[in-house]
Amino acid sequence: MWRVLIIDDDFQVLEGMKKSIPWQKLEAQWVGEAMDGVEGLQKIRETDPDIIITDIYMPIMNGLEMIEQLKREEIPGEVIILSGYSDFQYARQALRLQVNDYLSKPVTLDELHDVLEKVIKGLEAKELKKLEQEEVRQRLMMYEPFVQKEWLKSVITGTLDKTVPREGMGLPESSHWIEHSHLVMGIELTSTDRISNLTVSDWSLFRFAFANIIREILAEDWPKSEFIELHSHHATIVFHIEPHSSDEALTRICRIGERITECIDKYLKLKIRTGLGSVKANWQELSDSTDEAFLDLLQQLLISGQGEPSFVPWEKQSAFRPIKFYQELAAAIVISKEEATIEIIDGYIQQLRQLPDINSVYLQYLCKELWTILAYSLYSAGIVLDELFPDIDLIKEIEQIHTVEELRPWLQDKIHVIASSRHWNENSKHKEAVDFMIHYAHDHYAEEINLEDLSKQLYLSRNYLNRIFKKAIGETFTNYLIRTRMEKAKALLIERKYMIYEIAERVGYKNVAYFSSLFKKYYGMNPSEVGKK
Repeated sequence: MWRVLIIDDDFQVLEGMKKSIPWQKLEAQWVGEAMDGVEGLQKIRETDPDIIITDIYMPIMNGLEMIEQLKREEIPGEVIILSGYSDFQYARQALRLQVNDYLSKPVTLDELHDVLEKVIKGLEAKELKKLEQEEVRQRLMMYEPFVQKEWLKSVITGTLDKTVPREGMGLPESSHWIEHSHLVMGIELTSTDRISNLTVSDWSLFRFAFANIIREILAEDWPKSEFIELHSHHATIVFHIEPHSSDEALTRICRIGERITECIDKYLKLKIRTGLGSVKANWQELSDSTDEAFLDLLQQLLISGQGEPSFVPWEKQSAFRPIKFYQELAAAIVISKEEATIEIIDGYIQQLRQLPDINSVYLQYLCKELWTILAYSLYSAGIVLDELFPDIDLIKEIEQIHTVEELRPWLQDKIHVIASSRHWNENSKHKEAVDFMIHYAHDHYAEEINLEDLSKQLYLSRNYLNRIFKKAIGETFTNYLIRTRMEKAKALLIERKYMIYEIAERVGYKNVAYFSSLFKKYYGMNPSEVGKK
């Protein structure tokens, strides 16, 4: 309802307007009246009306003086002047004060109705615009963490437009990016039977547990850092380093890498390897440090006896940017774009052609790496790569690849088979929405979460959201949220820092008995039994 306040020193005018205005038809309501400008100001401050109908000539303070005071105080409200004086000076001053309309007494009911209707339509248009702006603001806030993550990915993988100004970063703690040197640690998750046997929903939980462990270690050992998950089985850490402390920093960073490796093995039974790039003075050079980190990983693999000691001439490594290729390829796979995927492959093949000394050891390693990237990328969209190639003898195929020209058709053929699968388009179409739901569950598990709220944020129906989530992950969002809470509760119980009722609240349950029953259902034991021998 639109709130209307009337100010006039004629009591009969006040009563007449209150009775004659079609309030219900206009969806408006009378909220008060006053008989002079001073009283009018007080009533306006008290009632906050949307529309003010006021006379000009009144005792103590006239209508124009009152309007001027409203402007000074920046009090909102549309003003309609209703006056028995049609003096040009009054009209000109009213125009300067940007009143909505100026009517001369006597005014007919039709005139008053038309003016009020026009003003209300204007208010409705303003309100709609305000709601649209708020909706945009809320969506920007909702996606801000994702924008930041994508910015970080583009910086470390070399896909960022180098012309973007520093002030365009939009990141918290941006002084770390400007005033410090930087170093990238590359992290590679080693493929094992344990991982290959996971369901899609279990893999999502492992992925978040993996990230949480690393973030907790960094919070303790090197707060000025960023953990960035890349597509597939790769991740990176950007360490922001105080100037003139590189040697000491490298020693500490190596220890952090060892601690991360040990903790991932201990708590998740997953194997990872880490590699380091060199220190860069400028954040815009970070992609070079990333390339060095992943080349370090490859060299470690070869030195361990799984290949020849050299596969890419070190003097030509500046043209060799595998991590950028991996990132672009995985992103194209996820969004189901066959043409874009082939274009990315062709671009990288052209890069490889510029390295005449590249040998079959690296090409075969690259094939295995690309197969792993395809597997992980499709896995996150609910597709099992091996099911698309049930009869493949991967090792035998890879052993037949000795040149760059043999690599291209092999890889293109695999992409075509994937793209021809109906599962690819169906499951990848709504991956962004599913990813948002997964992240939201892990970020807000302690709060009350329901699909109705998520559907409003994603502009998709509740039932449709539930359907695409179940199709991609293998279980309903509700069940996934419960499992996420149970995993977190178990981790908190193992720490032995909190009482059971405190843990229940921390994972979103106010009813301790209900929490305990759910926990027993998932783990076959009561919360109090966790950690006991």
